[in-house]
Amino acid sequence: MDALSKVALLAVSLALDVFAVCVGVGVRGHTRWEKVRVGLTFAGAEVIMNLLGLGLGRVIGALIGEAAAYLGFAALVGVGVYMVIEALREEAGELDLSSGWGLFLAAMSISLDSLGVGFTLPYLGVNLIVALGMIFGVSIVATSGGLALGRAIGNRVGGATGIVAGGLLAVTGLVFAAARAYGF
Repeated sequence: MDALSKVALLAVSLALDVFAVCVGVGVRGHTRWEKVRVGLTFAGAEVIMNLLGLGLGRVIGALIGEAAAYLGFAALVGVGVYMVIEALREEAGELDLSSGWGLFLAAMSISLDSLGVGFTLPYLGVNLIVALGMIFGVSIVATSGGLALGRAIGNRVGGATGIVAGGLLAVTGLVFAAARAYGF
């Protein structure tokens, strides 16, 4: 497999969790600006974590590499459970994953796996800017697709969007953790 194919595969792998989380985020529906903000934030977080991973090096990666992925999965589950609880309480202050702390928490939770990926970037044989550009672009596409699918689901479930969105995020975190634990 050539170096560019490796980076493309890596970018798609990283974008799968972005896509899945965006399905949950998109259930509530968002304006065009909110979609752009979510896409840029998620893609930017992927790139920043790759750069941090690159900078931190193998020693720290060996210490937290596997734990970082599970920490991200746990954060997804926690955010999802919180959203379900808030939706059941019917409070106006639901956690909005398209802005503020909600967006920050979602971006960090889905990009922690990129921290470990960043350690491998120098060894792929591709220009760093090309690799990061590809990761950014694929993340933007995954965000758009996930938000669109989530919106379609949200249109079907009506008033239960908070519960569905939170449930999707929590299940996504659990599925990702199980898949990693069992080598899928």
